[in-house]
This record gives sequence, structure tokens and C-alpha cells, in this order.
Amino acid sequence: MSTHISDLGPYPATGSLTFSQRFTRFIASLFGWRIALDQSPPLHCVIIGAPHTTNWDFIALLFLKFGTGLPFRWVGKDNAFRGPLDRMFRKLGGIPVNRRERTNFVQQMVNSFKEEESLMLIIAPEGTRQAASNWRTGFYYIALGARAPIVLGYVDYRTKTVGLGPSLMPTGNPAVDFREIADFYKTITPKHLDNVTVLQIPDFDPQP
Repeated sequence: MSTHISDLGPYPATGSLTFSQRFTRFIASLFGWRIALDQSPPLHCVIIGAPHTTNWDFIALLFLKFGTGLPFRWVGKDNAFRGPLDRMFRKLGGIPVNRRERTNFVQQMVNSFKEEESLMLIIAPEGTRQAASNWRTGFYYIALGARAPIVLGYVDYRTKTVGLGPSLMPTGNPAVDFREIADFYKTITPKHLDNVTVLQIPDFDPQP
């Protein structure tokens, strides 16, 4: 990886975890899972959630959120935010997005980064649990517009680990940045291999 990929800053040692964080990690361990977060993300960042091949990924997200105590926000399809689930998902940090229409969501999120003191935004670029032709690139242009680092979050079903990997500042050259992102996720094992969407490396700038 090139020099613009970096490690994250210090994260509180195990001894400083709250009861809630310790309890969440204990519950995760009962299912054989662990949370790999030795370092903390910056207050402003876009976190990739990948690979995304099953609804169980959401449980892993909750392990990460409550096991670290960090104020993650996450983007989900608006049709999931219905009835009693709407209030619950929003309380859990959810932000609904309508992918059926053009709503200028990228610019809305860029504006949110400018307005909010802290925004750790998790996005699943695959956009679906089924295999697709490519990732949605909105995450990249949100980070680029907000001048925020991209943190490589992951759920690895081989090692039963959910965590945050290295980060990179988008350079404005997707061909370079996507290659480094794709290289990282080659090492991560999804729950359903047949459902994985592979990030394609562009020869040009694929605007969202």
C-alpha cells in the first residue's frame, strides 16, 4: 500500500472500557466473535462496511458500535426504516437513503460533515447483499467532498472478526485509491462468497 494509507490514532486500552463495552464484547465472544479496534477513527471519517453478503453483518455492526462506544452512524435502504423499525434504526445511528431516485445524497452527506462536530459514517458500498457488477462509489465522493479519510471497516467470517483496518485520504484519483482499497478486501472472507461484489478498478473517474 502507498504512503497515503495510514494507521488510526490511539484507542483506549482494554482496562478503560466501560461496562457496556465489556458486556457487548462478552456477548460477541459467546458466539466466537471478537472486535479488532486497537486504534480509534478520527471524528470525521467515512467508514467502508464490507463485504456485505448477509443480514448477519448488521449484528456485527452492533457489536462494533456498542463494543467500542464510538458514535457510528450508518446508511441503510429507506424501505427498511418502516413502522417501529424506523425509530429503532434511527436511535441506533441509522440514516435512510432512497436508492431508487436521485436525491443528491452525496452532497447532503458532505454538508453534514461540514455542519457536525463529529460524524463517523459507515456505508456498505455494495448496496445489496447479492452480487452486483460493482460497488456504488458515493462513499468515495462523500469523503472527497468532505475532505475526510476513508477507514476500511470489515466483517471477516473466517476469523470471526469485526473491526476497522487502515485509513486513507482520497487523492481524487479513483484508479489509484480503489486499487488499494480492493487489495485490502482481498484478505477478508465474507459469509457468502457467491454474493460478494468486487470493487472494479476504473480507468477513468466514475462520478456517482
